[in-house]
Amino acid sequence: MEPQKQGRLLVGIGALLVAQTFLDIAPEGPWSSASFSRGMLGLSGLICLYLGWFTLTFGRMGVAPTVDLWDRPGTTWLNIVIFGLACLVMARFMGWAETEVVPEPAGLLVGLIGILAVANGLYVWLVVNGPLREEE
Repeated sequence: MEPQKQGRLLVGIGALLVAQTFLDIAPEGPWSSASFSRGMLGLSGLICLYLGWFTLTFGRMGVAPTVDLWDRPGTTWLNIVIFGLACLVMARFMGWAETEVVPEPAGLLVGLIGILAVANGLYVWLVVNGPLREEE
């Protein structure tokens, strides 16, 4: 299967699995806990979303967005850092808003995504523009 189709398929499956966490329709499973099943399906959905994004962005399956895969790392690192900071702000608001709209651990997961994105963006900056840059 070509990477574009595979990426879209993963994004579609991931979106469905994440959406089901908001609908409370998961089976109890062998552990007799529907909320645990819902969480596992949601985590699986996040993994599918990430793998789909990676495949659509870099044109191949993978997990680690190494610097050599980026087209313009000198300029796009800032977009990744801004995305990470936005995730951290959103996670903080999820913690403040005590509503039943999002599952309890959603803020923790969004915060983790934000921290990883900020760390990745700052690492790329260090290697491309910062003090870890290789002089030619």
